[in-house]
This record gives sequence, structure tokens and C-alpha cells, in this order.
Amino acid sequence: MNIYNSRQWIEDLDHIIDSFPWMKAYAGKSVMITGIGGLVCSAVADLLIRYNETHEEPVTVVAAARSRERIRERFGIYFDRPYFHFTQYDATKPELSIPCAVDYIIHGAGNSSPDRITKEPVETMLSNITGLYELLQYSRENHVTRLLYISSSEVYGKKQDSLPFREDQYGYIDILDARNSYSVGKSAAETLCVSFADEYGTDSVIIRPGHIYGPAVTKYDLHVSSKWARDAAGGRDIVMKSDGSQIRSYCYCLDSAAAILTVLLRGENCRAYNISNPDSIISIREMAEILAKSGGVRLESELPTEEERKSFNPMSNSSLDSGSLLALGWHGCFDAETGFDHTVRILREMHSL
Repeated sequence: MNIYNSRQWIEDLDHIIDSFPWMKAYAGKSVMITGIGGLVCSAVADLLIRYNETHEEPVTVVAAARSRERIRERFGIYFDRPYFHFTQYDATKPELSIPCAVDYIIHGAGNSSPDRITKEPVETMLSNITGLYELLQYSRENHVTRLLYISSSEVYGKKQDSLPFREDQYGYIDILDARNSYSVGKSAAETLCVSFADEYGTDSVIIRPGHIYGPAVTKYDLHVSSKWARDAAGGRDIVMKSDGSQIRSYCYCLDSAAAILTVLLRGENCRAYNISNPDSIISIREMAEILAKSGGVRLESELPTEEERKSFNPMSNSSLDSGSLLALGWHGCFDAETGFDHTVRILREMHSL
């Protein structure tokens, strides 16, 4: 069953749109989204689609992805709407063909699932640097109003204290560890954004999401929040392979989508913004306990394999300070308990466990 058949998902979309009336500023504009098949960017597209279906002047959505079939399957009847345009796109290749003029670009394509980062460190780096370079060149040559680059909280590395990271704080990253191809690739891409602005005058903003979760997740996503949500919704016990003490900034995918559209519209050129809901900074164990309760399943512990251990995020505390984002007028609409509960409920409504 398609996600749009979930009453809860539609209610959550409407709640976000009602909470941020400034979304009407995108009416009549065109937004190209790379990585639109993934959790983070598909939620952005769903917000724009729902806005179009409930308002007169639509936002043109340019969906950039590798597989037309997967995007058609994900977006269902909306794939054929006049405001929805698909274009073939691979972030690891230099070819770029955009079917219409675009006002804004949201670049979210690239490896992010832990298993793919471990298996494909080269592609992980290239999808960030090569893909972004082509989009920045396009922006420069075609007078795109603004590009938003989706980075990661992993650019911060490890630090000693337990305070949330501010955007100007950085810890230690081992650049000779292939697992860090993700964090190093993201860091280099951020510098590429500001380098283009300095040399060519392009306008771009950067977001650093924490741990985004939600029912728009695909079966290929092996983040623990995604896997455990599917397990909880399917009535399967959750198996945790660490002590769960690591602190993370969790954010429901629709809160994240609203944050992305807020920064794209209101953020300061060449500035990075953390995406973090201050009501959802919890440990991995607390997240697992919420999901287990929502799904009515048990939480169990098990030792990880060596291969699984290699894919773990090395940061013990990746909580993020959201002060800069809040100052733009964004606020979280779903705390951790509500967001994870809705995730399980919507997955069950979809019958795609």
C-alpha cells in the first residue's frame, strides 16, 4: 500500500503545512531535488506535493534520481501530475540534464546507509564532491536562486564533553579510516559550497541533519532507527547490538523537511544550520524503548559481528544545538515519542513491513 493511503501521514503533512504558512513563498517556483527517493528528500517532496494538492498555485517539483521506476512507485499518482518532472540523475557521474529552469536546488543524493558507506567508500566520497560540483556549476551558469546542500552531523567528529554541537565546533576525525569517507566527503563538499561563493558568487546554504527517521524509509535503509521501526511495526522484537548509550539528535522526517525548506528560503548564504529537535535528543536505547513500546514488542541485546561493528557511527555523542535554526522561525512539531509512534502506526497502515 502506498504511503498516501495512510490517514496519519496525510494528517502529519497537513499539520506541518498549517504550522508554516510561509510555504506559500514557493508557489510558482521550481525546486529540483536530488536523492528524492530517500527518506529525507522524499519527505520534502511529499510536503510540496501535499501543498500543491491543497492550494491553487503549485510548486514545480523536479525529481532527480537514477531509477524512474522506483520514483514512480514511491510517488504513485503524483508522478504524472503536471507539476512533477522526472530527470535521470547519478551523483557519481558528471552528466547533468535538467528538463526545465529551476529556482532552487536541494542536493541530497549520495550514500548514507551504514552498509553502503562501508562497502562503497569511494562512491560515498564522489557522490558528495563530484555531484555537488556539477550542481554548483549549473547554479552559476543558470542563475539558480539558491542551492541547499544536505551535509551531516558526522562532520563534527568526536569530542570529549556532552554538550550539543554548535555549528562552529569540531572534534576529531581519523582521515585514514575508510568509514570516514562519509564525514570527510561531507566536510569537503561544504568547503566546495563556500569556495564557489567566494570565487563565483553563487548562493548556497548547508544543513547538518542529526538522525532523521520516519515512515517514508525504504527497505534499503539500514539505519537502526529505520530497521527497528520496520521491526516494531511488523511485530518483530528489536535487537540492539550495543549498550545504546550513544546520544543522538533524532528528528521526524517531516520536521526535517520543514527545516530544509525554512533554511532554503530564510538561511544566510554560506552558513550551515543544524537540524535537531530539542525535544528529541535521546540515547539509542531510549529510542529503541520508545519503538518497542509503540510496536508492543520486546527489546533484546546481542553482540555485533565484526562487519556490523565496522559500520557503526564512531561518535558517542552527536547531539546538535538547534539555536540557529530556531532563530529562522522553525520549530519541531513532533517530539520523539509522538514521531516514533506515528512512524510505527503509518508503517502498519501501509502494510509494507
